[in-house]
Amino acid sequence: MTKLKLLGTEQNRKIYAKHGSGPEVFGVSFAELEKLRKHIKQDHTLATELWKTANYDACNLATMIADSAKMSAADLDAWAKRIESHGAGSLFARNIALKTAFAEQKVDLWTKSKSELIGETGYAVLSGVALNENDLPDSYFEEWLKKIERGIHAAPNRVRHGMNNALIAIGTRNQHLRDLALAAAARIGKVSVDHGDTGCKTPDAIAYIQKAAKRKGS
Repeated sequence: MTKLKLLGTEQNRKIYAKHGSGPEVFGVSFAELEKLRKHIKQDHTLATELWKTANYDACNLATMIADSAKMSAADLDAWAKRIESHGAGSLFARNIALKTAFAEQKVDLWTKSKSELIGETGYAVLSGVALNENDLPDSYFEEWLKKIERGIHAAPNRVRHGMNNALIAIGTRNQHLRDLALAAAARIGKVSVDHGDTGCKTPDAIAYIQKAAKRKGS
């Protein structure tokens, strides 16, 4: 923590605060975090302690040095309950939860959470599953497209963001799901997400899915 504090900058603190870091933030650049990751490599005990601090930078580093193989289903839930920012939640989803055997289980559980940040994290895991899990049948994602279409406009702010990203991810899997996702996106219409005092914008699902299809040449 002392090292992280020394590496932080006021400029980064201001930027991260605008992106919802919360008050506990040193402002360490991700370039510096990557240097620490290379030095530490993997240290699950340290990662667990860093995550408990609720400090934005410490939590980000924790997701980078944790050992996903040592995470039980209960461990994942315990970590999820400590998510204090959507940035850390996204890293937790990508670097840890997605790499465990419990990813699909946690998608189902976390997307139902009353916590906005846990809900968004659940959809971040779903996006990862859509992009990386090749063995799941289309029927699995067809059901998620229906759920997203039914619930996206009534969902909390950050959950809408996660649902929209999951819609895009599902639409990039294959032509069948692309057609379904595009149709769903057309019926959904514009998805409004408040990104606060940042330059972030909500991706247009149709445009992103079509762009991905062109890159794949399909």
